[in-house]
Amino acid sequence: MTKYLISFAAEAMILSDEELRAASDESHAVIEEAKAAGVYAFGGGIDETIAPVMVGGDGSVSFKTYLGSRLNGGFAVLEVPAREEAVEWARKLATVCRCAQSKTVARSGWSIGKTREWITSPQTGSLSEPSSISTPACLGA
Repeated sequence: MTKYLISFAAEAMILSDEELRAASDESHAVIEEAKAAGVYAFGGGIDETIAPVMVGGDGSVSFKTYLGSRLNGGFAVLEVPAREEAVEWARKLATVCRCAQSKTVARSGWSIGKTREWITSPQTGSLSEPSSISTPACLGA
């Protein structure tokens, strides 16, 4: 089985307070459904009140991140047997969250190379084709 990271950026959720409460309740219901199906690994939201740190190759610590790599929003890691099933879970989450969800294949172990896939539109369900990007082994692709 393959683990898929399904995520969204906080700024993608442009909702009123009422819509946000509904999206929260509905997304929790989808996560409960994933748990009941035995496909939920873990998930949550990025706590933006806590500054990220970067640990350098020399062990130094700084309060910054890689340029352009700001993390926010929410995520779920699901373990399913096929890409199509991951797409269906991402579609469910995109619909209840009312925003697009990114779906990335998570590989185990230290290896070079990573396959990335994503949902481009929760309304139409149109998908991009998978593409390979090279990732340094030290980043644990």
